[in-house]
Amino acid sequence: QDNSLDVLPADDERSVDSKMPLHWARLEFLTPVYCPMDSLVIGSRLDSEVNANACRLAFSGRLVERYDAKSDHGRLKSYTKKEKAGSVCRLGDPYRRLDDGKIVRYEVFGTDLFKKETNMTQFVGLLIETDRGDVGSIQSSFGTSGKFRVNFPGGTEIREGDSLYLRFKRYANDPKKAIHQDGTALPPARTGSRVDPPAKKKKNKAKNGNGKNSNAPSSSQVSVVKNNNSSSKSAPTNNDRNINNGAAVGEIIKVKGDTLPNGKHTVAIVSGLFSMEDDIRQHKGRKVTSVAKPEEEGVVDGSFGKMGKCKVLFENGISAEAVGSRVKMPERET
Repeated sequence: QDNSLDVLPADDERSVDSKMPLHWARLEFLTPVYCPMDSLVIGSRLDSEVNANACRLAFSGRLVERYDAKSDHGRLKSYTKKEKAGSVCRLGDPYRRLDDGKIVRYEVFGTDLFKKETNMTQFVGLLIETDRGDVGSIQSSFGTSGKFRVNFPGGTEIREGDSLYLRFKRYANDPKKAIHQDGTALPPARTGSRVDPPAKKKKNKAKNGNGKNSNAPSSSQVSVVKNNNSSSKSAPTNNDRNINNGAAVGEIIKVKGDTLPNGKHTVAIVSGLFSMEDDIRQHKGRKVTSVAKPEEEGVVDGSFGKMGKCKVLFENGISAEAVGSRVKMPERET
């Protein structure tokens, strides 16, 4: 049935010798019925309206084989089509595909398709499809929470939050309940060149003869901009580093946290707003906004690691495309 025609060609498109598509059907009766071989069987829609202007014939055909459901179940391979849906939780490195110049991902990470305790060994090598028609294969599990890694040899333009589908067949009366994926194959590989992220600007630091910083400002002090036009005031010193209330500009290096219904994430990791010496706990609750999209607004939640990075909570979410973009922290009101 999988290879049968979905739509019959028009009469003028069919040759004289062409045949109608062949369909097979298994008929099971509640009570025995006398059916000689090669008998003509006609099925009617008895539940349709008698006076309706429509054909009540459902099907017709010839009896070609006797079938006993109890003893002959192994002769016919009846199957059920199944589909499981998951979603993309993380994207791999971006590549520019050489044949068409599109930015694609050859590796993505999925979730919500398997349970935490699922043995992923039996699913390795199975094919995964996307809404765009891209086909990839499961390579391995990712972590211990049921996530998995998928490789797309032809690349895919899928985004975080998009759906991933595992489509397969299960044959009836199969004691092993094996998964079959007939008719679907991996596409040929399409190579691409890796797209490197933009290089970060190096900050010059004055050093003394011992290789240590002298009185040069730290990284957070360089990015601090006082909200006044007076040139007589000096930059913050080491003594007031932890109570700095000035404006600052940073960069989003990662998004994480829960995925909202709008496809955005609730947490962003930002660098450049503070230095290693800053006590970020004193700045918890300060407002942070996206430079490119001012409507994406969050608040400082705490530190992340020991390199001056911080976590910023976005109640309405921050999009995955914001990675690499700039954010600003306005001057604290006194």
